[in-house]
Amino acid sequence: MAKKPENKNYKVIAENRRARYDYAIESDLEVGIMLHGSEVKSLRIGQSNIADSYASVDDGELWLTNAYIAPYERAMFSHEERRKRKLLVSRKEIAKLWNATKREGMTLVPLVMYFNDRGLVKLKIGVAKGKKNHDKRATEAKRDWGRQKQRLLRHGD
Repeated sequence: MAKKPENKNYKVIAENRRARYDYAIESDLEVGIMLHGSEVKSLRIGQSNIADSYASVDDGELWLTNAYIAPYERAMFSHEERRKRKLLVSRKEIAKLWNATKREGMTLVPLVMYFNDRGLVKLKIGVAKGKKNHDKRATEAKRDWGRQKQRLLRHGD
Protein backbone atom coordinates (compact mmCIF):
# COMPACT_ATOMS: atom_id res chain seq x y z
CA MET A 1 0.00 0.00 0.00
CA ALA A 2 1.38 3.41 -0.95
CA LYS A 3 2.32 5.70 1.90
CA LYS A 4 0.62 9.12 1.93
CA PRO A 5 3.21 11.84 1.27
CA GLU A 6 4.09 13.78 4.38
CA ASN A 7 3.27 17.47 4.33
CA LYS A 8 6.42 19.59 4.21
CA ASN A 9 4.73 22.80 5.37
CA TYR A 10 3.44 21.35 8.68
CA LYS A 11 5.80 22.34 11.51
CA VAL A 12 5.27 22.47 15.27
CA ILE A 13 6.41 25.83 16.64
CA ALA A 14 5.69 25.47 20.37
CA GLU A 15 4.07 22.80 22.50
CA ASN A 16 2.67 22.97 26.03
CA ARG A 17 3.57 19.52 27.37
CA ARG A 18 2.73 20.44 30.94
CA ALA A 19 -0.93 21.07 30.03
CA ARG A 20 -1.83 17.37 29.72
CA TYR A 21 -0.28 16.74 33.14
CA ASP A 22 -1.99 19.63 34.94
CA TYR A 23 -5.37 19.49 33.17
CA ALA A 24 -7.89 16.90 32.03
CA ILE A 25 -8.52 17.92 28.41
CA GLU A 26 -12.22 17.53 27.53
CA SER A 27 -12.07 18.73 23.91
CA ASP A 28 -9.82 20.74 21.64
CA LEU A 29 -10.30 23.37 18.97
CA GLU A 30 -8.10 24.67 16.17
CA VAL A 31 -8.07 28.46 15.94
CA GLY A 32 -6.26 31.06 13.89
CA ILE A 33 -4.17 33.82 15.44
CA MET A 34 -3.65 37.45 14.39
CA LEU A 35 0.06 38.25 14.21
CA HIS A 36 2.35 41.05 13.03
CA GLY A 37 4.93 40.40 10.31
CA SER A 38 7.89 40.39 12.69
CA GLU A 39 6.09 37.83 14.88
CA VAL A 40 5.67 35.44 11.95
CA LYS A 41 9.35 35.81 11.06
CA SER A 42 10.32 35.04 14.63
CA LEU A 43 8.03 31.98 14.67
CA ARG A 44 9.64 30.66 11.49
CA ILE A 45 12.94 30.66 13.38
CA GLY A 46 11.16 28.85 16.22
CA GLN A 47 11.50 31.33 19.07
CA SER A 48 8.30 31.10 21.10
CA ASN A 49 6.83 29.67 24.29
CA ILE A 50 3.17 29.00 25.15
CA ALA A 51 3.73 27.15 28.45
CA ASP A 52 2.67 30.08 30.67
CA SER A 53 -0.13 31.33 28.45
CA TYR A 54 -3.90 30.98 28.56
CA ALA A 55 -6.91 31.93 26.46
CA SER A 56 -9.99 33.84 27.59
CA VAL A 57 -13.22 35.27 26.20
CA ASP A 58 -13.46 39.05 26.67
CA ASP A 59 -16.25 41.20 25.19
CA GLY A 60 -17.29 38.51 22.73
CA GLU A 61 -13.74 37.93 21.42
CA LEU A 62 -11.20 35.20 22.14
CA TRP A 63 -7.74 36.35 23.29
CA LEU A 64 -4.42 34.60 23.92
CA THR A 65 -2.62 36.13 26.90
CA ASN A 66 1.02 35.86 28.01
CA ALA A 67 2.31 33.88 25.02
CA TYR A 68 5.98 34.69 24.37
CA ILE A 69 7.21 35.38 20.84
CA ALA A 70 10.82 36.61 20.75
CA PRO A 71 11.52 39.87 18.93
CA TYR A 72 12.87 39.54 15.41
CA GLU A 73 16.24 41.31 15.32
CA ARG A 74 16.21 42.39 11.67
CA ALA A 75 12.68 43.82 11.73
CA MET A 76 12.21 47.52 11.12
CA PHE A 77 9.20 47.69 13.47
CA SER A 78 9.48 45.28 16.37
CA HIS A 79 6.59 43.83 18.35
CA GLU A 80 5.79 43.52 22.03
CA GLU A 81 6.86 40.06 23.26
CA ARG A 82 3.96 39.16 25.57
CA ARG A 83 1.08 41.20 24.16
CA LYS A 84 -2.51 39.94 24.01
CA ARG A 85 -3.19 38.35 20.62
CA LYS A 86 -6.64 37.95 19.12
CA LEU A 87 -7.67 34.40 18.22
CA LEU A 88 -9.84 33.84 15.16
CA VAL A 89 -12.87 31.62 15.73
CA SER A 90 -16.56 31.73 14.80
CA ARG A 91 -19.12 33.43 17.03
CA LYS A 92 -20.86 30.11 17.61
CA GLU A 93 -17.62 28.61 18.97
CA ILE A 94 -16.98 31.70 21.11
CA ALA A 95 -20.42 31.25 22.68
CA LYS A 96 -19.63 27.59 23.46
CA LEU A 97 -16.25 28.52 24.96
CA TRP A 98 -17.80 31.30 27.05
CA ASN A 99 -20.38 28.86 28.44
CA ALA A 100 -17.67 26.33 29.24
CA THR A 101 -15.50 28.83 31.09
CA LYS A 102 -18.08 30.93 32.91
CA ARG A 103 -20.77 28.36 33.70
CA GLU A 104 -18.92 25.05 33.91
CA GLY A 105 -15.65 26.29 35.41
CA MET A 106 -13.44 25.05 32.57
CA THR A 107 -10.13 26.59 31.48
CA LEU A 108 -8.90 27.35 27.95
CA VAL A 109 -5.34 26.03 27.66
CA PRO A 110 -3.14 26.39 24.55
CA LEU A 111 -1.75 22.97 23.63
CA VAL A 112 0.21 23.38 20.38
CA MET A 113 1.16 26.25 18.08
CA TYR A 114 2.06 25.16 14.55
CA PHE A 115 2.20 26.02 10.86
CA ASN A 116 -0.55 24.13 9.02
CA ASP A 117 -0.30 22.60 5.54
CA ARG A 118 -0.92 26.01 3.90
CA GLY A 119 1.82 27.69 5.96
CA LEU A 120 -0.57 29.58 8.29
CA VAL A 121 0.00 29.80 12.04
CA LYS A 122 -2.65 27.86 13.96
CA LEU A 123 -3.16 27.24 17.66
CA LYS A 124 -4.82 24.21 19.20
CA ILE A 125 -6.72 25.15 22.35
CA GLY A 126 -7.94 22.60 24.87
CA VAL A 127 -11.09 23.04 26.95
CA ALA A 128 -9.86 21.60 30.22
CA LYS A 129 -10.63 21.05 33.87
CA GLY A 130 -7.83 21.32 36.43
CA LYS A 131 -6.55 18.10 38.00
CA LYS A 132 -6.08 17.61 41.74
CA ASN A 133 -2.89 16.03 43.09
CA HIS A 134 -4.47 12.59 43.48
CA ASP A 135 -5.64 12.72 39.84
CA LYS A 136 -2.09 13.51 38.72
CA ARG A 137 -0.72 10.57 40.73
CA ALA A 138 -3.32 8.23 39.22
CA THR A 139 -2.43 9.38 35.70
CA GLU A 140 1.27 8.88 36.40
CA ALA A 141 0.68 5.39 37.84
CA LYS A 142 -1.40 4.42 34.79
CA ARG A 143 1.32 5.66 32.43
CA ASP A 144 4.04 3.78 34.35
CA TRP A 145 2.00 0.58 34.29
CA GLY A 146 1.55 0.94 30.52
CA ARG A 147 5.32 1.29 30.06
CA GLN A 148 6.02 -1.70 32.27
CA LYS A 149 3.44 -3.78 30.40
CA GLN A 150 5.09 -2.90 27.07
CA ARG A 151 8.51 -3.92 28.45
CA LEU A 152 7.14 -7.26 29.60
CA LEU A 153 5.51 -7.95 26.23
CA ARG A 154 8.66 -6.96 24.34
CA HIS A 155 11.08 -9.07 26.39
CA GLY A 156 8.69 -11.92 27.18
CA ASP A 157 9.81 -12.26 30.83
